[in-house]
Amino acid sequence: MNSSELIKQTVLFVKETLENAEGGHDWFHIERVWKNAQLIAREETDINLLVVELGALLHDIADAKFHHGDETLGPTIARTFLQSQQVDESIINHVVLIIENVSFKGGNFKQAFNSKELEIIQDADRLDAIGAIGIARAFNYGGFKNRALYNPEINPNLNQSKEDYKKNQAPTLNHFYEKLLLLKDKMNTATGKKIAENRHQFMETYLQQFYDEWYGKI
Repeated sequence: MNSSELIKQTVLFVKETLENAEGGHDWFHIERVWKNAQLIAREETDINLLVVELGALLHDIADAKFHHGDETLGPTIARTFLQSQQVDESIINHVVLIIENVSFKGGNFKQAFNSKELEIIQDADRLDAIGAIGIARAFNYGGFKNRALYNPEINPNLNQSKEDYKKNQAPTLNHFYEKLLLLKDKMNTATGKKIAENRHQFMETYLQQFYDEWYGKI
C-alpha cells in the first residue's frame, strides 16, 4: 500500500473510531492537529513525513481521560490498526512512541522518548489547545465534566503531579493557568513558537475580559 492510500485508510479509521467523541477531542480536533503538523513539517528538515502524518492522525485515538485513565489503550489500538495495514514495524514503533509521549500530563513529567517527528506533533497538538479554539475546547470539556466556569476561592495548582493532573476537578478557568498559558514556552519548533505567540496573546486578552465581566467592571 502506498503512503497516500495508507493515510486515506487511517483517516477513515479515525473518523469511524471517534464518531461519538467529546467535541474537543473528536475527528475535527484530529484534523486540525494533522493540518498543523503538516504546516510545521514543511519548515523542518530530515523528518519522516509519513510518521508525522500517522502520528498526528492517531495521537488521540483513545485519549486516556475518556478511558478510565488507561494510557495503554491508544498505543495498542494504533499498533493493531497499523499492523492490519502492513505498515513497516519501525514506523509502527515510532508512531506508538509518539502516542505514548505526546500528552502534556500536567507538564511535570519526564518524556521517555524524543524525535523531531514527536516535537512537530506535540506542537501541532498544543496549538489546538490555545487561542480561540483552545478556549472553546476548554469550556466544552469543562461542561462535559460538569465543572464550574470559575470559582475565585479555588486557586490553580501549578505544581501538579501527573496523577494530580489526571484527577483534577477544578473550575475550567484554572486550566488556563495549569496548562494553556504554559504551552507557549513549551513549543519545540520555530513555526510552533511563532503561531503560539498570537494565540497566547488572544487568551490573555480573553481572560482580562472574563474577569472584567465577572467582577462587574464593564
